[in-house]
Amino acid sequence: MPMEMPRNAFKAALKERRVQIGLWVGLADPYAAEAVAGTGFDWLLIDGEHAPNDVRQVLSQLQAVAPYPVHPVVRPVIGDVPLIKQILDVGAQTLLVPVVETAEQAAQMVAATRYPPHGIRGVGSALARSSRWNQIDGYLHKADAEMCVLVQVETRRGLENLEAIAAVDGVDGVFFGPADLSASMGYLGKPGHPDVQRSILEGIAAVRRAGKAPGVLTADQALARRYIEAGALFVAVGVDTTLLVRAASNLAAQFNGAQRASEPSGGAVY
Repeated sequence: MPMEMPRNAFKAALKERRVQIGLWVGLADPYAAEAVAGTGFDWLLIDGEHAPNDVRQVLSQLQAVAPYPVHPVVRPVIGDVPLIKQILDVGAQTLLVPVVETAEQAAQMVAATRYPPHGIRGVGSALARSSRWNQIDGYLHKADAEMCVLVQVETRRGLENLEAIAAVDGVDGVFFGPADLSASMGYLGKPGHPDVQRSILEGIAAVRRAGKAPGVLTADQALARRYIEAGALFVAVGVDTTLLVRAASNLAAQFNGAQRASEPSGGAVY
């Protein structure tokens, strides 16, 4: 019996201007991903840029979280067209592409997620989990509409081209990477610096003016709420590795007298 095309509820929520709260998943393990899939977040970021994930590990985590009411977003190591093809074929519908600095780059990322004649995505659906191995009725004609492309602006050059990037047709959202952005601006390790924060808040406003969804990551709860109040629509508020290490450190400290791990403040990202 033909299967129905999976609906991208995350993309629909952004279009409806509903805030989506997420968690960064960097432990690179399907068991860990499944453990947090049912904890109440709207989306999980499966990180292939800084976590040791390859395509097969991404596949395993997509399978692990599939039964749960949470949307997986996949971040490739870079915006590479052949790699994006593989990630889409294993079932990702939403991508977060790092280090996008121009409108041309953004347009190429959109094209990589669309089949011809609207894009350049390679056709291999008989081999792909995304089409359930050609068991989804009309997959090739329905897939494009459910793709969600989020691009990361995290350099000075990206900020300079922000309005053009946000205006690209098919870009659903623009994510501001505070850690890399602060480094690019000359404030390495200081994402809470006033100049960085001003740039992010101005960027959020610019993306909203373009009719797109702004996003950001911060482990500082007060700052996360500030971003949401400013108009951010997809906000990651923690990282699984940090949560694990901090909880373990605090538990050990209760018994060995060590100093407890402090909560993030001042614009902490990770």
